[in-house]
Amino acid sequence: MDLVEVLPNRLHMLRFPIGQAYLWQDRAGEALTLIDSGPSGAADAIEGAIRSLGLAPERLERIVLTHCHRDHVGSAGELAARRGAEVLAHRLDAPVVRGEQPVPEPVLLDWEVPLYAHGMTVPEAPPTPVDRELEDGEVLPFGGGAVVVHSPGHTPGSIGIHLPEHGVLFTGDCVAGVGEVMLGVFNTDRAQAIATFHRLAALSPTVACFGHGDPRTENTAQALKEAAAAAS
Repeated sequence: MDLVEVLPNRLHMLRFPIGQAYLWQDRAGEALTLIDSGPSGAADAIEGAIRSLGLAPERLERIVLTHCHRDHVGSAGELAARRGAEVLAHRLDAPVVRGEQPVPEPVLLDWEVPLYAHGMTVPEAPPTPVDRELEDGEVLPFGGGAVVVHSPGHTPGSIGIHLPEHGVLFTGDCVAGVGEVMLGVFNTDRAQAIATFHRLAALSPTVACFGHGDPRTENTAQALKEAAAAAS
């Protein structure tokens, strides 16, 4: 796992062989927030990364899941059990995270098929308790007020997290930054995902943190809007 600084003393990316998570830190000594949790078995590496920043894993207060896929959910339950962190997910994906409903099947384009097979090599996520089910527009107590943006299309309960005070947007897998900004892959409803892409781009962030690919920190708003316009 690689640890990559996105914003000094605020935001780091935890990059796994497939997928990534993000660690948000408010002021020194305050609670930590994890956006997604990486695959199953990554809890030790995540805690090691937190310690390497001079922070205490005990400060992990919440884990916000952008959607129900295994590379984003896998270690949430173990971390929550260790540290008492609250696990949050959108109402529509929460039953999948808990193991009460199957993972929704994507409608794959031909070129996505081999990529999807590779993605399925990630260990299956264990059923994970969800402490709080989220809705569009809720504001969470970190980052100066983190706004939940319902972002359906990749999965029915996908969400983005917008920190207006800092100009930061976590897109989940609706948007990717693999080489260039683009619509994410493996969507359950491509038309809905494109509509979501436009909604997220309209937020005009200065920093965009994707579920896959490097964060965008320069010319971000324009790049998102141009990529959303080109998506089809």
